[in-house]
Amino acid sequence: MSVGTILLIILVLFLVGALPTWSHSSSWGYYPSGGIGIILIVVVVLVLLGRL
Repeated sequence: MSVGTILLIILVLFLVGALPTWSHSSSWGYYPSGGIGIILIVVVVLVLLGRL
C-alpha cells in the first residue's frame, strides 16, 4: 500500500468519527467533520495528480 492510500483510509476514519451523530461528538457541531472533509478532498486531489 502506498502512503497516499494509507492516508486516505485514516482520513476517512477520522471523518466518520467526527460526525456529530455519535454521542461523544454531538456537541461539536459540523466544524471538525467539515475541516477533515476539506483535508480529505485535498489529499484525494493530490493522490489523483500523482503528487502524493
